[in-house]
Parts: sequence; structure tokens; C-alpha cells
Amino acid sequence: MLIVCTLLLLAYLLGSVSGSLTLGRLRGVDIRTQGSGNAGGTNAFRTQGAKFALGVVLVDIGKGALAAWLALRFAPMEGPLSPRALGFLATLAAASGHVWPIWHGFRGGKGVGTLLGGVAVLWPLALLPLFLVWLGVLVATGYVGLASIIATACLVPLAWWMHADRPAQMFAAAAAALVLFTHRANMQRLRAGTESRFERARVWRRRA
Repeated sequence: MLIVCTLLLLAYLLGSVSGSLTLGRLRGVDIRTQGSGNAGGTNAFRTQGAKFALGVVLVDIGKGALAAWLALRFAPMEGPLSPRALGFLATLAAASGHVWPIWHGFRGGKGVGTLLGGVAVLWPLALLPLFLVWLGVLVATGYVGLASIIATACLVPLAWWMHADRPAQMFAAAAAALVLFTHRANMQRLRAGTESRFERARVWRRRA
């Protein structure tokens, strides 16, 4: 249990290293004071540009992947959890660190990129379906937050359709719930009609 708890704590601490806030400090900005106020890749893109946002996304995805890999690599074979189950828990711990980062006053991003990094290590076959759903919703609506919610929610039926193991099924439900929770303000703005659109993504509308 000591090793398990240590790996989960390390995953949380890794997740607390926010890409946007860490890179923002190097630039002398705190993007939580700009745009939507969220410390995530979308707000980084809107307020700081594509190159900055790419760095943010790489950090956020990378820490989720690293947390999952460390759990797989160092999970005790005779422990209470299988290495794969511990990997999924570590991914959720890293995503929690991203949302509530200890290094940044517990005000972070929404956790999608970090969850994606863990999925890339533990469940790579899910990446393409998730990306296609995310891209389809984004192109159809222009709402990045809605695309993230729906794509993550698709993990639940995808786990059933792919006959995924129990750890993957439980992770899918937890990840969908976490992303819905972190995007609750986006949902409120969608209902109010005030959510920002990413108009450049609506390719079909521009061609019409």
C-alpha cells in the first residue's frame, strides 16, 4: 500500500505542474487573468497564440502519460491493484492535480489533456474514436468545451463496445464525470447562449 499511495501522490504532484501556468511564468503572464480565466490549452491558444498553446498541450498530455507509465512500471505485482488499474487511478490523480494544482493555489485547468495522456498509454485503441468524435462536434458546433464533454462521455459506451476490462470501464465513467464537472460553467454559458465559439473550426459553415 505504501508504494501504491506513493505512486498516486506522485501522479497528483505531476498533474499539479500546469503547462499554461508554468510556461506563462516564463513569459510573465498568468492566463487565469485573461480570456475565460481557465488555465487550459483552449484559453492559452486564444490569449497567447498557437505556439504557446502547443507547449501547454504537450506538457499537459505528457504528465498524464508519465503518471500512467510510472504506475505501470512500478506497481507492486502482489499489490491490492493490478498495474493497469493503478495506471488508470494514477491518470485520474494526475488529472485531479491539473484541476486542483497544489503548486498554483488549487486553480488549474479542466483535465482533458491529462486524461488523454493516460489513455494514450493505457488504452491507445480509444484515441482515434475519441478524436473523431471531438473533431466532429467541434466542426459542427464550434464549441471546444462541448466537444470535450461529448468525446469523454463516449468513453463509457466505447468501453462496453470494445469489451474493455473493469478498470477501463470504471475509468471511463470517472473521466466522463470529471470532465462534465470541470466544464459546468461552459454548460451554463451554453444554456445562456453566451459560450464562445471557435468559428474557424466550423469549416462547413464557412464554405456554405
